Amino acid sequence: MSLPTTSSRRTGGVVPVLAFTGIVVAVMQTLLVPVIKDLPELLDTAPSDATWVLTATLLAGAVSTPIMGRLGDLAGKRRMLLASLAVMVVGSLICGFTDNLLVMIAGRALQGFAMGAIPLGIGLMRDMLPPEKLGSAMALMSSSIGVGGGLALPLAALVAQHADWHALFFGAAGLGVVAIALTLAFVPESPLRAPGRFDLAGAIGLSAGLVLLLLPITKGSDWGWGSGTTLALFAAALVVLVAWGVMELRLKAPLVDLRTSARREVLLTNLASIMVGVAFYAISLVLPQLLQLPTATGYGLGQSMVVAGLCVAPLGLTMMLTAPVYARLSARFGPKITLILGMLIIAVGYGAGLGLMSAAWQTIIISVVIGAGIGLAYSSLPALIIGAVDPSETGAANGLNTLMRSIGTSVSSAVIGMVLANTADHVGGVAIPTMHGFRVAFLIATGAVVGGVVLAVFLPGRRAAAVQLRASSEEDAGLARAEEALAAFRGRVLDPAGVPVPRAKVTLIDRRGRQAGAALTDADGSYSLSVPDGGAYVLAATAPGHAPHASSATHHGAPGPVPLDLPLTPVTEQVR
Repeated sequence: MSLPTTSSRRTGGVVPVLAFTGIVVAVMQTLLVPVIKDLPELLDTAPSDATWVLTATLLAGAVSTPIMGRLGDLAGKRRMLLASLAVMVVGSLICGFTDNLLVMIAGRALQGFAMGAIPLGIGLMRDMLPPEKLGSAMALMSSSIGVGGGLALPLAALVAQHADWHALFFGAAGLGVVAIALTLAFVPESPLRAPGRFDLAGAIGLSAGLVLLLLPITKGSDWGWGSGTTLALFAAALVVLVAWGVMELRLKAPLVDLRTSARREVLLTNLASIMVGVAFYAISLVLPQLLQLPTATGYGLGQSMVVAGLCVAPLGLTMMLTAPVYARLSARFGPKITLILGMLIIAVGYGAGLGLMSAAWQTIIISVVIGAGIGLAYSSLPALIIGAVDPSETGAANGLNTLMRSIGTSVSSAVIGMVLANTADHVGGVAIPTMHGFRVAFLIATGAVVGGVVLAVFLPGRRAAAVQLRASSEEDAGLARAEEALAAFRGRVLDPAGVPVPRAKVTLIDRRGRQAGAALTDADGSYSLSVPDGGAYVLAATAPGHAPHASSATHHGAPGPVPLDLPLTPVTEQVR
């Protein structure tokens, strides 16, 4: 009989390794920013066709993120994290060896699958880390996209300026291989699994709906917002997503639990995520162009590609530095207040940016202020989501939240791209963005975060959360009374000193070696597992940092619980 096992490795390397994978994902996303304007020439294609190299990654990332999150809940988050990184490496190598547009688009789509690493990493942290370390760890993981983006811009610009641009993809592939190796070495698999099967029909429906929605958002400025193609795709997206939602509500194990997503705290957090995504992408679109425009325009700052990247880099560095600050603020005031504070700081940064665009050092100030705000806001989002969903839904819920951010960046890209195009001056057949367009873009970002603040105000605060917790406790007490009438095993998982082991997985295995049930222990180490009928069973307990343990037990099938405590020995004690 095969019993569940867990890794005996320490979890000390989990946080830095998972944060590194998030940075790798961000590097992949911003890889081509320094060469965007040169893509038509590099790929020997029209500018409208070259934009598909960026659109393909966006679409693939948006589609794969909730799917990989759900697969992680079902089959193992570490396993799906490795799969996401492996697909990214393959996509990077494909792009590195081609100049063909269609092949490049296919490779970039495969790179987009790496986006699933963010919710999977957050889910792994929740499953493994003690509560006192979880807040700062999730903040670091959540802000890693901005960190990687900020650091990647100057490095990618340096490579693109002094080497063959294909080297960017080989560098991304190398980083992906390093991330895979570190994950294999330092990140154990989570023992937690969600019940049910993968919803293939739901995945297909969501994928189709998202493609139909994001395609006109990203290409609407090229096709025309009132064109038949754009309007037809929006209408098709509405029909498909409504039909998908009706189907998901009828399933016992849907890809996305829409009832959970409709809870006030989850819904408002996801809507606020869209607003933060809009604000995050606006600065990435405006500042590099402003910095590189020639001084002859009267407002361009005439900087090189590398200097422009260095001026924007503080955006990511500040996001990284705000992770420990977020942990302290959240511990004192709660993630809701931290989210509101972060969005207010973003608004201040964009407001100040309206008058600080005349020198390179001023763009650095804008990057620092907005980076601090985005770092606080992004760090608050997973904490709000995790506090509102069941542990077994962590991957899918954070995948959906990451999708909301992606939709925000897509909307930002489309709307601000349209604004800059419609306000541009045409000189010698070349469209040159104007200062008026840049300021309108900053106003749009400011309006988005103000809308996000309004949404966040209606999130439940600490007092409301405490009321919800008490209500949940009363509901659990009612369930416990109901379980008294059921045949079950009940007890606690304890270490040799009698200290409870929270978040340990207890698996019930019948005499044929099949899993008959599973449960995760509460904060006091308690568990309860109902049995299908009387007979001999094995209860296997596993937890990170502990040696697995299995105990034989018999239940006669009569109503009521059979008490059974399970011991788990820390690995360090076994070594002694």
